[in-house]
Amino acid sequence: MKYICLGYIEPGKFENMSESERNTVLDECFSYNDELRKNGHLVAEEPLQPANTAVTVYWKNGKVAVTDGPYAETKEQLGGIQVLEARDLNHAIQLISQHPGVKLKCGTIEIRPAADINEIMRKSERRRRKDTSR
Repeated sequence: MKYICLGYIEPGKFENMSESERNTVLDECFSYNDELRKNGHLVAEEPLQPANTAVTVYWKNGKVAVTDGPYAETKEQLGGIQVLEARDLNHAIQLISQHPGVKLKCGTIEIRPAADINEIMRKSERRRRKDTSR
């Protein structure tokens, strides 16, 4: 089963480390990610640029509106995602709890099971086929 891991980080924590500390952290994290990948657990990973580069798109007064920054103002900002393949939630927790990024104390990691939308997509395709056959 796939689990989405959302890594949140406190702004400034990583940036305020010395270059040597940052390099050590990155090297440890990348080494562990290599191990996860080699064992078939790391499906995908994407770091994100800082929250101040984000925009939020939403519907307002009958049209699309865009604002600068992330949707929520929080102490921690989303820093990246990983997709894990694990037996169950406990296995995903075990894998992530060993990640050097957890020990950084710069933020938190949220783990969510990925939803299977295949059946929803099949039903939608059937409805759309009916709509075009009229």
